[in-house]
Amino acid sequence: MPIKKSYLSLLFWLCIAGAGSGLVALAGLYLYLSPKLPPVDSLRQVQLQTPLRVYSSDGKLIGEFGEQRRTPVSFDDIPKLYIQALLSAEDAEFYDHSGVSIKGLLRAASQLLKTGGIQSGGSTLTMQLARDFFLSRDQVFSRKFNEILLALQIENELSKEEILALFSNKMFFGNRAYGIHAAAQIYYGKDIDELEIQQWAMIVGVLKAPSAYNPLANIERATIRRNWILGRMLELGYIDQAAYEVAVNTPDNASYHGATLDLYAPYVAELARREAIDRFGAEAYTAGYKVYTTINSEYQAAAQKAVVDGLITYDWRHGYRGPEAQWGEPPEDRDEWIDALQDINVLGDLQPAVVLSLEERSAEVLLGSGETATLEWEQGLSSARRYLNENARTGSPDSAGDVLSVGDVIRLRRNGEQWQLRQLPAAQATLVSLDPENGGVLALVGGFDFRMSNFNRALQAARQPGSSFKPFVYTAALKNGFTPATIVNDSPVVIEDASLEGAWRPENDGGTFLGPTRLREALYRSRNLVSIRVLRSIGLPSLLDTLDQFGFDRDELPRNLSLALGSHALTPMNLARGYTVLANGGFRVAPYMVQRIEDDEGNLVHQARPATVCRDCEPVNENEEEPVSLIADVYANEPEQPAEANEPARLAPEQPAQLSLLDVEEGREAVVEPPPIAPRVLDEQTAFIIDSMLRDVIARGTGRRARVLDRADIAGKTGTTNGPRDAWFAGYNPEVVTVAWLGFDNNTPLGRGEYGGTAALPIWIDYMRVALAGRPDHPAPQPEGIVTVRIDPENGRRARPGDPDAVFEIFRAEDVPPYDDNGGNGNTRDHQLPEELF
Repeated sequence: MPIKKSYLSLLFWLCIAGAGSGLVALAGLYLYLSPKLPPVDSLRQVQLQTPLRVYSSDGKLIGEFGEQRRTPVSFDDIPKLYIQALLSAEDAEFYDHSGVSIKGLLRAASQLLKTGGIQSGGSTLTMQLARDFFLSRDQVFSRKFNEILLALQIENELSKEEILALFSNKMFFGNRAYGIHAAAQIYYGKDIDELEIQQWAMIVGVLKAPSAYNPLANIERATIRRNWILGRMLELGYIDQAAYEVAVNTPDNASYHGATLDLYAPYVAELARREAIDRFGAEAYTAGYKVYTTINSEYQAAAQKAVVDGLITYDWRHGYRGPEAQWGEPPEDRDEWIDALQDINVLGDLQPAVVLSLEERSAEVLLGSGETATLEWEQGLSSARRYLNENARTGSPDSAGDVLSVGDVIRLRRNGEQWQLRQLPAAQATLVSLDPENGGVLALVGGFDFRMSNFNRALQAARQPGSSFKPFVYTAALKNGFTPATIVNDSPVVIEDASLEGAWRPENDGGTFLGPTRLREALYRSRNLVSIRVLRSIGLPSLLDTLDQFGFDRDELPRNLSLALGSHALTPMNLARGYTVLANGGFRVAPYMVQRIEDDEGNLVHQARPATVCRDCEPVNENEEEPVSLIADVYANEPEQPAEANEPARLAPEQPAQLSLLDVEEGREAVVEPPPIAPRVLDEQTAFIIDSMLRDVIARGTGRRARVLDRADIAGKTGTTNGPRDAWFAGYNPEVVTVAWLGFDNNTPLGRGEYGGTAALPIWIDYMRVALAGRPDHPAPQPEGIVTVRIDPENGRRARPGDPDAVFEIFRAEDVPPYDDNGGNGNTRDHQLPEELF
């Protein structure tokens, strides 16, 4: 008996010693590791990686950039069904423990003793949160102990609700989805308040292994995991048997949903991305910045449609070029063709399809959706004359077989309830629209489709503007003694100029000449010879001075008379900026697109302050340098030719933004100052007169198609270059300036009969119809010093009372011409003008 007591006593003291040693070891480990642990309170300030988002001025999402898709949500917005599914799968005792599950730890300890390593974590939600925020995933004892200590600290300092909110926003759910909001969008294309029980179970199931249990990668394994979670929800009383039966028997419909954009404006989004990167570096992709642009979402949608419509219309009238591919006879399993069609991008709004069978005057086609449709004779087949070259097509087809063959991969466009045969255009087009009051970009389309080519023609494609440049030449003439009634001879001229490589014999379109012509008529009829004579009269230095005031780079302009015909290459944005001076009555503004930038908490970190027109303010020196937007320089170092369709956009070298901005300093509230005043560069009288002349281009000249808009306040000018290779229309009313261009990237001819008025103007009209809808006519107010008199249209002199052929004309008061006594040229300063003009 004494011996037995002795053994028990020894065992007792050994246990006490072991427990004490364990406690000492644990205490030592705590003292060693605890100082190295991060402060738990930092979780409250942690910045979850959130992508860069780009918005229109009215809050429509137009772009999202960044590897991690995340939209943080508050605890109050987290659905109850998600929380129940999460606790069922990961931590049923969450509300009962203090961060550590004893059962889970005993299981982990047992695995450690048996295998020498930890096979399963035994981790609570709090421990998983600690690991994902602060620790690695290496299965080692020290990491596990740190996890426990951190979990205890987290539970001590944060509420259960805060822990659940952090967990739900932080965790990775596969496919770039971080947090439950992004997961709901990516897998089901829905908001978190729209998901059903089985969908939340599927999303929660992904947490265990985002690759293995991903419904997009392994639907069978993911469904098994989903159903197990649903079983746990039933077992824990979160759902009843009936709900369980419905949920487990509902097939999953998860599919990949990309960023859900409210507005398709990829060229705009790319410009905003570049500016954000230039301002914030790589942090722009993860810090949750929200970039608000000047883009009007309604105008942008109209611009996109106008460019697509204009290109498809131009392309189709030059002939059908045939199928994109030939796949032969239909396979037994149509899914093969459906899968192949789904791999082909929808470009513009042209859907890929393949021909299944042909009738005499119709065709059955298969679309990527699996839908079959009948292509009727009048829906593109009857008009599908084969393309020979830009000037020639074959005759009209007699049957569907003359156009299509079984297995042809073609493009269709929705036309009401029917499909219409069309094709991807070979040409390209662009449109840019500005607010003339401050230069804000209202709409911008850089090409037919960004996925087809990311080359932004609005900013990168410098092309000769042709006659759309003439208004600047005529403005310089008005500043130098000319009036709208000045008579200039429209007749042949031969110019000897070394810079033009010998004799130059410019011509008018069609080779005709009008003889003595009033300046107003010469502009709306776009007479080349008059423009050249005008430039010879005022001199190149005078024109260069005027162009410099309009914002054109004087150093880049050619020093020869071809400048009068728009020989200097400009981007559509450059040209649009020049036209803002004509639209706003003489003030120079600079294009800009980023209106403001907010951080992830909604704090203002950038506010644009563009130079803005103020007609009642103290005049600003026209030579004073106004803010210049980054949009003017973002592509400055890139080649003026399109990138290959599959080539990623190249970033310009990082440079500080030139646009004035308001940085919010720490601890100081932002104060938005009034914008700087745009300088006046053109006097009111000259601005009013040239605007009047450009309105006549619409009323009776080369832009008369725009009369369909039925407005008296629109003005503009067509432009067509030799070939013809470029078709332009630049026009405006006092509230919107828009430039449209159409041509080939490789500068090949557009074809006979293609002019600014036939190819580009329809795009401009379609866009402006939307942009000006609901706006009353807004003609420019007549300034002081302008008078209206009746003149003889033959000589530009003041007409005698009773002259039946007299017409009204406007002049500066000091420039009113005399009565027709001795002939003249319609100008009171005839002695300043050389005889050659007449």
